[in-house]
Amino acid sequence: MASLTKARIAAYRAHTFRLQPSKRLKDKDQAVSFVQERGFIYFWPIKDILLPSLWAAVAGDRPVADAHDDPGHVTWGWKDSLLGARRWYYAKVLRQRATIISLDTAPFFYALSENYGSPEEDYLIQYEQGRMTQEARAVYEALLSQGLLDTVALRRAARLTNRESEARFNRALIALQADFKILPVGVTDAGAWHYAFAYDLVNRHFPELVEQARFIQDRQARRQLALLYFRSVGAARIGDLTRLFGWARPQAERAVDELVTSGDLRRGLAIENQPGEWIAVPDLL
Repeated sequence: MASLTKARIAAYRAHTFRLQPSKRLKDKDQAVSFVQERGFIYFWPIKDILLPSLWAAVAGDRPVADAHDDPGHVTWGWKDSLLGARRWYYAKVLRQRATIISLDTAPFFYALSENYGSPEEDYLIQYEQGRMTQEARAVYEALLSQGLLDTVALRRAARLTNRESEARFNRALIALQADFKILPVGVTDAGAWHYAFAYDLVNRHFPELVEQARFIQDRQARRQLALLYFRSVGAARIGDLTRLFGWARPQAERAVDELVTSGDLRRGLAIENQPGEWIAVPDLL
């Protein structure tokens, strides 16, 4: 079994994650280019999930700062100013956490969602089959009928304004984002904090996305997303892939095997003092 070294993997990730001071992002245009380069990243680093993040590419490999005036928090302004600008796709997607996806990569995610080309009907099928909550249906239908709404107005339109429904409303927002049905498209002055997202339907904000994803098969989508993931992290295990994307293990195995066949990945590798089989991009070998 061929071996990888931790030092080689760390050096690879320092490059792809933009951790070196000379490679860090300086403005939002560079941030957009970084997302295009990687395909998808997290907004914040997520514990126990290996993936590039906007924070680390700006602030370096350190915890997210509590202090509001930390220079790394320039990422907030970039993110907010680009909501609705159609320069990238931002929503709570991977593991229902804030994810930034390039416009070229978004169709592959959409192809794996439970959207089949008829946004006015697909959600009803999910609801009738018990795969969508009553709250998620209410939120979706409010946006479907009334158009773009800020969070405060959306709660009111969905009739989820009482205190007991707050958690269910928030879960509905996240579930609908993770399934590529809604997304934040701006920041408004609404609410007690004078800061609230405005939401819209994905197919209304990105009408081209439905058509772009129409002919992408599930296997093709998983293969492309797995390739982008491994090109970012260099080396990982099947379990890392399933944990990030929520795929069944046979689906992840098939995507990896196809990438091994095409020469894009190598498997059957080992790392000293690390359990299991590792899979890596050829550049690490």
